[in-house]
Amino acid sequence: MLKIERANFIMRRLGELYPATPVPLDHRSLYELLVAVLLSAQCTDKRVNLVTPILFAEANTPFEMQHMRLDRIYEIIRPCGLAPKKSSAILELSKILVERYDGIVPENMKKLE
Repeated sequence: MLKIERANFIMRRLGELYPATPVPLDHRSLYELLVAVLLSAQCTDKRVNLVTPILFAEANTPFEMQHMRLDRIYEIIRPCGLAPKKSSAILELSKILVERYDGIVPENMKKLE
């Protein structure tokens, strides 16, 4: 068996043994998932899922979020902890997505970094 055949066999087998796991963070778009993942640092998924509907009711796209006041984002996400850093990160992330990627979350890991 060639290396590539072996690698493909292993990947298929792993896929059978470990099927895709559902994402525990509630989201309707890649942008919402990205923000939810950011909020999940040092916070439970349960708490993130309580906070994100409030945040996304006010702004659920990078275009909308970039216009929110920093103190308003802070106020909403405070229950998740580390709100000063996270609110700044959400605002900056939104601006970057709008400026560099026309508001679309890249699906390329290198661009996400």
